[in-house]
Amino acid sequence: QVQLVESGGGLVQPGGSLRLSCAASGFTFSTYAMSWYRQAPGKERELVASISWSGSIRDYASSVKGRFIISRDNAKATVYLQMDSLKPEDTALYYCKARRGNEYWGQGTQVTVSS
Repeated sequence: QVQLVESGGGLVQPGGSLRLSCAASGFTFSTYAMSWYRQAPGKERELVASISWSGSIRDYASSVKGRFIISRDNAKATVYLQMDSLKPEDTALYYCKARRGNEYWGQGTQVTVSS
């Protein structure tokens, strides 16, 4: 059974940091590209960051470039999103996605940036 389980979300003040994790099981994680998406209330889901199966290629939305870092540990079947200098507009439900032709999605973890 395929599972993607996000964790690490929470409430943080502006300027703070969070590290999201997405633990995968039920498929060959090391052969899948991984991405983080987010969806804020009333808005469409948007791509935040992506990483290739090997980790050698990483892409970021312009809104998070220089503040967020995506990484992966294929031995642990986990992808991470380090989020620094958080802003209120980063508040959203954050999802991870695995892609290799077909796609798998997690259930999401809530990130709230507020003072």
